[in-house]
Amino acid sequence: MNNYDIIITGSGMGGLVCGDLLSREGYKVCVLEKNRQIGGCLQTYARDKVIFDSGVHYIGGLEKGQNLYQLFQYLGIMDKLKLERMDEDAFDKIIISNDDNEYTLAQGYENFTEKLAAYFPGEKEAIKKYCDTIQEVCTKFPLYNLDEKGGLEEKQSVLDIGAQTFIASLTSNKKLQAVLAGNNLLYAGAGNKTPLYVHALILNSYIQSSWKCVDGGSQIAKLIARNIRNNGGTIMRNAEVVQLAEEDGEIKYAQLSDGKKVFAKYFVSNLHPAKTIELTHTNLFKQAYKNRIQNLKDTVSCFIVNIVLKPGTFKYQSHNYYYHKEGHVWNQTHYTEDNWPLGYALFITPFSKHKEYANGLTLFTYMRYEDVLEWKDTFNTDSCEQSRGELYETFKQQKAEKLIALACEKFPALRNCIQSYYTSTPLSFRDYIGTSNGSLYGIAKDYKEPLKTFISPRTKLPNLYLTGQNLNLHGILGAGISGIVTATALTGNNDIIKKIKHA
Repeated sequence: MNNYDIIITGSGMGGLVCGDLLSREGYKVCVLEKNRQIGGCLQTYARDKVIFDSGVHYIGGLEKGQNLYQLFQYLGIMDKLKLERMDEDAFDKIIISNDDNEYTLAQGYENFTEKLAAYFPGEKEAIKKYCDTIQEVCTKFPLYNLDEKGGLEEKQSVLDIGAQTFIASLTSNKKLQAVLAGNNLLYAGAGNKTPLYVHALILNSYIQSSWKCVDGGSQIAKLIARNIRNNGGTIMRNAEVVQLAEEDGEIKYAQLSDGKKVFAKYFVSNLHPAKTIELTHTNLFKQAYKNRIQNLKDTVSCFIVNIVLKPGTFKYQSHNYYYHKEGHVWNQTHYTEDNWPLGYALFITPFSKHKEYANGLTLFTYMRYEDVLEWKDTFNTDSCEQSRGELYETFKQQKAEKLIALACEKFPALRNCIQSYYTSTPLSFRDYIGTSNGSLYGIAKDYKEPLKTFISPRTKLPNLYLTGQNLNLHGILGAGISGIVTATALTGNNDIIKKIKHA
């Protein structure tokens, strides 16, 4: 029972996709998940009978022939998902303080250009150039386009371009610059760090097509997990790995917190690479490699208010809102206690039983881990409940009221629509997702040191591989592609990519 071909630690999107692909290739796979619920950022939870997503509020690239569609089609889950296509003329609306406009970002590049040019009639050529460059950058990443050929050399020409620098080079219109970067909470955009390729790969996906998962994104994890089981694999929940035990230069078994040992020929870690190194207790990783991984900066964490709405009070809309205070689009993480928050996203929850009115919405903003250090020694999940104390509850309430008050400046009717609300902090993300500081999107990419943040799926331990958002890109698409990268590295078989492309 405790002997497998492949053990995967962590059931986030990367681990699940990797497990599904490998189980299709005939490997006996076991996925170990420390939480009660699988899925990492795909986890959902219900409050007052309203389903809220923990991290995945919308996804792109799901129209026939697009990259995520092809992956889901190959996995056999595309026609089983409950999806809603977002407003084709406005998947996102950008709001800037002291401006009454709601700038729309539309699906389809031609539509995107036309809709945005209506606000900036003298900037149409700049918007076209933006669109052309985004698409050109995406061609430099073969696996993003499900092309099995190509490597680092294709990417080299675009790795050291900053997103803010590129957008500023297109136009001197500060407002247009802010709109083009307006939804950068999607990738924790930082003006002095974020590479253009991160902006391009993510925005391209949404401009191609944007979708919401009706009744939550956990359906993706459940369907992939079912595939793994149907292929003879095992999913073990409440199974926290405390050691990946090395003997004679290879990992021999995963030791769980209850003392159980699970053996395999190969091991894949969907955890943060620094956490994976900690679990190995081996001296086979060179100190220089350990230092590099452990010193990489992670992206910021967040504070979330999930609002249960009074029935029939708040009209459902199939687009998102992103708000930022003027002049702060690229530095929203640099808030002070007085001016927090400098921006937020508003996601309206799609629910299969109600169409005209929404039953829930999410307010999402940045919060640094240092803001909750006072409670860092506490741990709280639904399978290991622990109170963080009254001061923590007061802290959360004060922050929630401040964020809601800012949202009500633009949506004044919202206040009277609120039935109840629930909050998440960096500690929630740390405890449920497993990052040491509650990081939203894993390792922060830096265009000034581009190669430093590229991490190989292979390690110095020949039977230990890495997968997940830290390898290349975060999000459902980014983590899904990392699963493909790891599966092909482990099997040495690029035919997996061909199968996906032609599914």
